[in-house]
Amino acid sequence: MSVFHKDGLEEILRTLHDQDVELLSTGGTQAFIASLGIPCRKVEDVTTYPSILGGRVKTLHPKVFGGILGRRENEGDKQQMQQYEIPAIDLVIVDLYPFEDTVAAGASQADIIEKIDIGGISLIRAAAKNFRDVIIVPSKAEYGALLELLKKQGAQSELADRQWFATQAFGVSSHYDTAIHGWFKSIEH
Repeated sequence: MSVFHKDGLEEILRTLHDQDVELLSTGGTQAFIASLGIPCRKVEDVTTYPSILGGRVKTLHPKVFGGILGRRENEGDKQQMQQYEIPAIDLVIVDLYPFEDTVAAGASQADIIEKIDIGGISLIRAAAKNFRDVIIVPSKAEYGALLELLKKQGAQSELADRQWFATQAFGVSSHYDTAIHGWFKSIEH
């Protein structure tokens, strides 16, 4: 889990915890989860690297992306995941930095640049690519759909569910990149 806005997550987190799902998260999100009294491993405990470069690099690590992109039916992938102690990550929940809101608020160019999410968008794309094995929740807009799925099916999903979330994910990714592209075009001289 790596989310900018934490609102709307509590019921999902409690439901996941009640279904014995182990949680893994980045700094601020991990602290939020811990504040609810829900156990959550820090990404740094898996990667053995701290958040670096002023928070610009937190999740960009082979143990995170290997855990998302590893194909569960592929023997080579399974062997490498075991060899390199890469945990399988079956659910990714992301809420990207608010790029468009930052632009709309009239922020400085430096502040706008810092709201270009790199790790989050990479998590979304990786999980969506591996939709056969991973479910991706790419924004707050899909929290309700995830909660409904968890209440109906528990911590299980069908291929059609994962494909639906992947479709939403590529829509979020496309919209986000289009907004960034539009802003860059607007500042060309």
